[in-house]
Amino acid sequence: MLHLRLIVPPDRTEAAVDLIERTVGTTHVVVLRGAAREPSGDLVLCDVAREAGQELLHGMRELKIDQDGSIAVEDIDLSLSERAAKAEKEAPGEAADAVIWEQLTDATHEESTLSATYSAFMILATMIAACGVVLDNAILIVGAMAVGPEFGPLAGVCTGIVRRAPRLVLRSLIALLVGFAAAIAATTVFSLCMDGLDLFSRDLLDGERPNTGFIWQPDPFSFVVALLAGAAGTLSLTSTKSGALIGVAISVTTVPAAANAAVALSYGEFGQMWGSTEQLLLNLLGIILAGTVTLLAQKLLWRTQRGRWLRSRRKA
Repeated sequence: MLHLRLIVPPDRTEAAVDLIERTVGTTHVVVLRGAAREPSGDLVLCDVAREAGQELLHGMRELKIDQDGSIAVEDIDLSLSERAAKAEKEAPGEAADAVIWEQLTDATHEESTLSATYSAFMILATMIAACGVVLDNAILIVGAMAVGPEFGPLAGVCTGIVRRAPRLVLRSLIALLVGFAAAIAATTVFSLCMDGLDLFSRDLLDGERPNTGFIWQPDPFSFVVALLAGAAGTLSLTSTKSGALIGVAISVTTVPAAANAAVALSYGEFGQMWGSTEQLLLNLLGIILAGTVTLLAQKLLWRTQRGRWLRSRRKA
C-alpha cells in the first residue's frame, strides 16, 4: 500500500476527493479543511493499493495539485486493516508488477546527480578496486563493486529513455562520464603514489592474477552478465527490492574495470588499459540496453494486465 498526503487548493478539494473515491483500490480517506498553511489549502490523506497508485497520481497531476499544492507519497510497511486488504484485492494486477513512474523518476533523478558525495564514492570505490586488482584479491573487488554508486545514473538513463525525458538522460550521462573520468584520474595518481611507497609494482600488475585477470580480458560472457544484471537491477528499483540491487552491484565489473585501466595507465600498460576500457564500455552498454528493455516490458505488461481487468469488470 501507498500513503498519499495531498495539499489541495480549496476550489479543487471536492474534485480530488471524488477522484480518490472513484479510483478502485483506495481507502482511509481523510479531509482536513484549511489545515495546510504553506501552501495554504486543505489536507487530504488516503491510502491506495500500489497497483492503483499510478492512475491516482496521474489524475491528481491533471488537476494540477502538484503545481498549486503538494503531492507526497510514502510506502506503507504495515497496514492492519480489513479495508486495506479489500482495497488491494479490488485493485487491478499485482503490486509487484506495478511501477510508480513518478517515484522511479524521482529516485533516479536524485541518484544520478553529479555531486561531491557521488564523486567521492566513485573515486573511493575505484581506489579500493585498484588495490584489489593489484593484489588479485577478490574480496576487495566485491567490496569496491558494492561501494560504487554508478547504477543510479545507469538507471536514470534507462528511465529517461522510456519516459522520453532528455534532461534526465543528459544529467545521468554527465554523472557517469564525469564520475568515471574523475575516478580514473584520481586512481592513476593514487597508483603512482602507492608505487612510490613500494606497495604497488609493475610485476604485480603483469603477474598471474587468476582472480582478477578477467577484468581486462572482456569476452561474450561480459556482455551477457551485464544484460542480466541490468534487467535484475531495474526490477529491484521498480519493485523496491533493495537487497537485489546489492547483488547486482557485485555482479558487474564497471568499477573494477575503471580501476584496472587507471593502474595500467600509471605503468604505461596500454594493452591492459584498452582491454579494461572495453570491459567497462561493454558493461555500461549492456546494463543500459537491458534496463531500458525491462522498463518497456513492464510498461507493456501492466497495460495488458489493466486491460484484462477492465474487460472483466465490464463483463461483471
